[in-house]
Amino acid sequence: MNPRIPDPVDLTRRLVAFDTINPPGQERACAQFLADLLVDAGFDCALHALDDSRASLIARLGDREAQKAPLAFTGHIDTVPLGAAPWTQDPFAGDIVGGRLYGRGSSDMKSGLAAFVAAAIAEAERIGDGAGVLMAITAGEETGCDGAMTLAEGGHLGRVGALVVGEPTANRPFVGHKGALWLKATTHGVTAHGSMPERGDNAVYKAARAIGRLESFDFNVARHPVLGKPTLNVGTVSGGLNINSVPDRATIGIDIRTIPGMDHGSLREGLRGYVGEGADIETLFDLPGVWTEPAVPWVRRVAAIVEAVTGEPFTPQAAPYFTDASVITPACGGIPTLILGPGEPSMAHQTDEYCQVESIRAATEIYRRMIVDWIESPA
Repeated sequence: MNPRIPDPVDLTRRLVAFDTINPPGQERACAQFLADLLVDAGFDCALHALDDSRASLIARLGDREAQKAPLAFTGHIDTVPLGAAPWTQDPFAGDIVGGRLYGRGSSDMKSGLAAFVAAAIAEAERIGDGAGVLMAITAGEETGCDGAMTLAEGGHLGRVGALVVGEPTANRPFVGHKGALWLKATTHGVTAHGSMPERGDNAVYKAARAIGRLESFDFNVARHPVLGKPTLNVGTVSGGLNINSVPDRATIGIDIRTIPGMDHGSLREGLRGYVGEGADIETLFDLPGVWTEPAVPWVRRVAAIVEAVTGEPFTPQAAPYFTDASVITPACGGIPTLILGPGEPSMAHQTDEYCQVESIRAATEIYRRMIVDWIESPA
């Protein structure tokens, strides 16, 4: 292998070695490592800070005067915490056992990052003479796409023709994912001594009744042929300060996942009647879904590339999770978007997280062929 071209498996191990658990994140050192690697291969790189220890990376290479916009890849550096259960493998060593590369972020999604960075470096000469490649490597995705929002709001993305999100799909091209609307509903009451509850107004009872109504909430929309139906989950409940007082405040955390055609603002207003009169509803998180028609020519070409590398025929699928595409795709004008990465979807956020080594190598080959296809295809 050309010494300037990193081995994607070794690069995954090196990325796993960076502790980028979010919070606190501390992604800057990892972003700088990747920037140094890409600068050496001829890419223009710029770090964009979230704070002193946190940064996202934009890397570009290609003919800026080309009529065709560049192909973009995106992936996040941060990972989730290790969890309470003990690991049997060192979460930061990237040990390979039985064909599996273990470590926090190995599937979600440092393997995807390593694969598209290695692919871009391997095709750097072609990229430099053609439409080009942009890589948006983000901080803070796990806590709400913070890095992607900074890049989009700062105007750092520029022209993009299509987007590849390297999140874990076991190298199957996903054509979309649901939107996410997270709400906090607060019920109010009047406090009183716990021995005299008739003198108070119990906010926890109000929250309990609201939860019962939310369990049977009807979205009244048809199922999407790929994304299925929207969902609502009450994920958190809290209320009261001490056991011997009537609580005057309670909160409910509501996680809604939407499908194309649903308006988040209208949905939020419609929930007010279910939560109850006098309750407050605060939006914590509001990200649109992503959907690209499977018949789009670029999607069909990518599907053919994947089938040639993996032998797996294309069936339209969608991711159950949200990604930075919720921010980047609309910021770039609603460009065609695919979620495609080597990680195991079932391993995301798990104890003893791993990625199949052969999947990392296959993803690198898929990404290389996608880059060549983008440069050589007229549209």
